[in-house]
Amino acid sequence: MRTSAAILAGAAGLTALGAGLMPATASAAALSPKAIAAQIVPANQLASFSQIISHESSWNVKATNPSSGAYGLAQALPGSKMASAGSDWRTNPRTQIKWALNYMNTRYGSPNAAWVFWQNHHWY
Repeated sequence: MRTSAAILAGAAGLTALGAGLMPATASAAALSPKAIAAQIVPANQLASFSQIISHESSWNVKATNPSSGAYGLAQALPGSKMASAGSDWRTNPRTQIKWALNYMNTRYGSPNAAWVFWQNHHWY
């Protein structure tokens, strides 16, 4: 028989999950790159961020351009510049998303502005 505390803890976990929060027992690795982006990218910028990443890498963390060597979700060139966001840049979508958001904010002002540029030039 479950104790009241266990039942309440389970309910709290479900409430957190329903609110879009990750329960303490869930693995961060289990989240998709899109779900991670939804946690990091401001809601009013997420659609544009998603469009760019979809076009650049199809949300493949290990996507590599055979011609240029651009790498990762955002197709950083060289990919190693994502190390500024974390040493696990080769495989961690969270690190790549943080780097990409910073890049878009620094270079274009926002993902929305980066998407406008991308639509006009088919690169960013």
